[in-house]
Amino acid sequence: MSNTVYYIISAVLSLLVLLGIRWMSKVPTAVRGNRLSALAMLVAIIIVLLKENILTDVYVLIGLAIGLVVGIVMAQRVKMITMPQMVGLLNGLGGLASAIAAILTVQKSAATLPAFERLTALLALCVGALTFTGSMVAAGKLHRVLPQKPVVLPSHRALTAVFALGMAALTILALVDTANVMTYTWLALAVSLIFGLLFALPVGGADMPITISLLNSTSGVAAAIAGMAIGDVLLVSVGGIVGASGLLLTQIMCRSMNRHLSSIIFARSAADSHHKVEAPAPAAPAADAAPVGEEAPAEEAPAAADENVLPQWLGDAKEVIIIPGYGMAVSQAQELVKALHDKLENGGRNVRFAIHPVAGRMPGHMNVLLAEVDIPYDKLYEMDDINPDMEKCDLAIVIGANDVVNPAANTAEGTPIYGMPVLNAEAAGRLVICNFDLKPGYAGVPNPLYDPHPDVLLLLGDAKDSLQKMLDALA
Repeated sequence: MSNTVYYIISAVLSLLVLLGIRWMSKVPTAVRGNRLSALAMLVAIIIVLLKENILTDVYVLIGLAIGLVVGIVMAQRVKMITMPQMVGLLNGLGGLASAIAAILTVQKSAATLPAFERLTALLALCVGALTFTGSMVAAGKLHRVLPQKPVVLPSHRALTAVFALGMAALTILALVDTANVMTYTWLALAVSLIFGLLFALPVGGADMPITISLLNSTSGVAAAIAGMAIGDVLLVSVGGIVGASGLLLTQIMCRSMNRHLSSIIFARSAADSHHKVEAPAPAAPAADAAPVGEEAPAEEAPAAADENVLPQWLGDAKEVIIIPGYGMAVSQAQELVKALHDKLENGGRNVRFAIHPVAGRMPGHMNVLLAEVDIPYDKLYEMDDINPDMEKCDLAIVIGANDVVNPAANTAEGTPIYGMPVLNAEAAGRLVICNFDLKPGYAGVPNPLYDPHPDVLLLLGDAKDSLQKMLDALA
């Protein structure tokens, strides 16, 4: 296959991937876009094997067969609840593949390798290696095989900066000292792997979706740079697309959460959150203030609402907002959420869903879960669009969400969620909270909404059981 033909095919396949991404941005065409992009990548693999005349190599065929089987099994068996872990795992494997390609490129002709190839190979190695360890830690945290809380080492920021400078220094040394290129390569590998650990360990709470998006971007960047090192235009193109799209998503997530990317990379938010800060009590959903000029009566412990109010609350409500969270995903309660939505709407209520950008463990998690049960997409509202309507809402129903509705994010300085925009659930007339227990959420910050109040009903236990109670109350 001539280079000209290969370049033309590469351009066409890259455009097909971009078209697939464009289709994935719209719900009606999302499935079609996913399939188109996957098909384009499959064709890309075959084209590269043909170009390099290695399609008949028995080891290559065995590797393809193993990868094909593993991919099919994962696609069929992985549940939506564990999809974030799988994304993290695949990001890591992509980074590892780029790192291996870089090592082999340098090892093949270390002393005679041109400076540009040497530079790009070292860069691909560093980015790929940190992507691998960072993704493994992220996947481990999401799967609860590693501590979910931020792990901050003494002088964590300084260590992170030192290892970042170490990667840069080793890359420069590999350029100027050709006699010891492999030594610098192995050292760069070790330093990059440790940097990935330092990057991912302090991540906790609501920063995890941003981390997943960023690691997705770095896996693409590593592939693109590896493509430069080995002179493969198709790898450069597709890797660049993945890197750019992941970075755009990361920026969007940072803006929506009021986070700076540098604070996540250098563990600023986690490092500042190791001391405990008590969350203040929020404004009561329906509290009556004392008249001006009159002395406020002595405060008494407010009574908590009990389950007996459910029929009245659901019957009185005209405007209902449902706020799903990760607990809904864990319980796999989306079918009952759909049943509740249908029953409320059939009773003449206006029901909408409030989707926080980090309500799950990755961007779009809640949207996909709700789409699985055919909840209309026009019923799903982003945080900025629905927050102004919370005050006009008669009843808000929180299902397995904690950090994303925690009012402490506005006032509890020094906590992992401080400054993060949240859904203003406390502004609703009445509030039903369905959570497994009263423990703090993923970020470890107490939620003042759990304090007893006559306009707040806590339904503790499995989300399915709580939703069934609401369905029974509507009977």
